[in-house]
Amino acid sequence: MRFSRAASTALGAAGLTAASLLTAPASVAAPAGEAAPVGEYAALGDSYSSGTGAGDYIDQACTRSANSFPAKWATANSPAAFAFVACGGAVIPDVRSGQLAALDAGTGLVSISIGGNDSGFASTMIVCQLFSARWCRSTLENGREYIEEELPGQLDALYGEIRSRAPRAKVVVMGYPYLYKEGGTCTGSGAMSAEKRAMINDGSDVLNAAIKARAEAAGFAFADARPAFAGHEICTADPWIDGGNVHPNAEGHAKGYLPALTAAAAA
Repeated sequence: MRFSRAASTALGAAGLTAASLLTAPASVAAPAGEAAPVGEYAALGDSYSSGTGAGDYIDQACTRSANSFPAKWATANSPAAFAFVACGGAVIPDVRSGQLAALDAGTGLVSISIGGNDSGFASTMIVCQLFSARWCRSTLENGREYIEEELPGQLDALYGEIRSRAPRAKVVVMGYPYLYKEGGTCTGSGAMSAEKRAMINDGSDVLNAAIKARAEAAGFAFADARPAFAGHEICTADPWIDGGNVHPNAEGHAKGYLPALTAAAAA
């Protein structure tokens, strides 16, 4: 079973309220009078970069959040320009057609999370939440086949285009966190059996391994989100991932993803 963009939009938009929507340009210049700029920063990718689930949205269609790690990094570091083009539901062709134009020879830092939707994230989560462990496993195995056979070549091509458009940029490829605490009981929003939770986390390992290998082959940094979110998955006492929409919340962006990007960008 492959990913459905309609399913992603429905899942990723969960939790939006009219009061949280703001209007802001996707590209924001650094305020005048602040410290010397650190170069131009472009944030590309899918809902894990746009901030779906983090609230305070500055763009409804793409669920770009002021609480997302790209927006927080830009606020903390005052880049010369900030192109925030990540979009909820994005797949690799969307990045190629609608986001790469944000890059140029002046881009100093690029962050990107991509590959989850291409691999079937939304449809997998729906199946695993609503149907049996057998169906969940079958769907994950279909995704694994795509990850191992098709995703590497698509990432190689995309990463090559990023390097061509931004030849001097530090590129940080953001990994995906484990979604669930393993073992024990799990209740409340997003609850699943221990068997399903373990299978989904195993799927995260497969996806992250493929993304990391291709990022490093391209000479890019890989920011592993699994250690950053450890102990704060769904079904923990202090979750940084929302069990309803299965995306990092504002705390997850501030305490999980932001430190991971900051460390990788500075390395």
